[in-house]
Amino acid sequence: MSQRFTAWLLCTLAAGCQRHPIESHSHAHERAPAPAKTTTPDPGFYAQTFSKNPQPRELIEVGRTLFFAPQLSRSGTMSCASCHDPTHAYGPPNDLAVQRGGADGKSFGVQAVPSLRYISQVPPYDEHHIEAEGAYMGLTGGFTWDGRATSRHDQARLPLFSPLEMANATPEELVTRLRPTPLGALLREHFGDDVFASTDSAMKAIVRSLEAFQDLPTEFFPYDSKYDAYLRHKVQLSPRELHGLELFAKADKGNCASCHPHVIAENNFPVFSDFGFNAIAVPRNRAIPANRDPAFFDLGLCGPYRTDLQDHHEYCGLFRVPSLRNVTRKKRFFHNGWATSLKQVLRFYALRDVRPAQLYPAGQPYDDLPAQYRANINMDPPFGKRSKPALSEAEMDDIIVFLGTLEDGFGYDPPQPKP
Repeated sequence: MSQRFTAWLLCTLAAGCQRHPIESHSHAHERAPAPAKTTTPDPGFYAQTFSKNPQPRELIEVGRTLFFAPQLSRSGTMSCASCHDPTHAYGPPNDLAVQRGGADGKSFGVQAVPSLRYISQVPPYDEHHIEAEGAYMGLTGGFTWDGRATSRHDQARLPLFSPLEMANATPEELVTRLRPTPLGALLREHFGDDVFASTDSAMKAIVRSLEAFQDLPTEFFPYDSKYDAYLRHKVQLSPRELHGLELFAKADKGNCASCHPHVIAENNFPVFSDFGFNAIAVPRNRAIPANRDPAFFDLGLCGPYRTDLQDHHEYCGLFRVPSLRNVTRKKRFFHNGWATSLKQVLRFYALRDVRPAQLYPAGQPYDDLPAQYRANINMDPPFGKRSKPALSEAEMDDIIVFLGTLEDGFGYDPPQPKP
């Protein structure tokens, strides 16, 4: 049995994985793209250990209930959906740079909350990742900004015990609190009366259910944006959208596609991330309470939240490249939520090394990265010293118009004109 088939079978049994029918391209020599490759599951995690084996659809619905349940948090006020709102592409529902959580439900976090859409294609963290076609990628993958969660069930588990998020002190505390509640009854109904026989068993049921829900294609990877319809040869992009795409891809303009690939690869639709890591030296967001301490720095891969790479100083300041799908729905950008608009994001890329005084307080570039780590900063175009910015204001506007084609919900047919 092949590794790919084994992964698909395990995923199907655990989470009801689906595939979308993809229409063939108009060119006979082109293969129709599959929607997404999935992270290879850990067989040990999916091994049957419950007296009842919920059907995939049951597992998804249990996960959906848990996803919206504030009882998962120590404060009783915060659910997964508090930060990952389905009406906002499973991203934050507000314009806060960082969200509130913790034991009191009022403490501010340190990093901006990303969308959960399209995380199905994120590979496990690998310092020496090699693509299927043999291309060496180096640092790649893992969930969260620093890649410290290695699987989707790890990603689902992590916020439950983060002191800045749901803030449960221990798994035992969470399981003990849920056991006598309707959520406990729901788990017993679908996993068996012995699901609470041990803390490990109950936690496995919880995170397995959450993972199953997050693997539901219609909710988390619909691939139904206008750009997807364009790749299917169902619609044409407008002249401005096409110009924005050209600027997005050109190495001497936006060069965005160098980290946010936009073409079908390995028979998969693009997620607009290569899942690599970059240090781009975004300005310090002084609105984050933790940043009021001048000695505190969020250094991404080398800490403080990821602890296994703290001695790798060459990784300091590096954060994982996010997907750009649904980016026009966001209100905060970058790992620290410094930017409040896409125009501000593009100005940062165009001006960082050309007119830094327009971005950094007191004209001090790279103010959120200690001097000893600044050799790690990415200098690829459009960064680097040049006589003028790589993008004009009008060109930035056209890139933003193109990015609007990445919003989910367009469907496969062009919108009908208004009467």
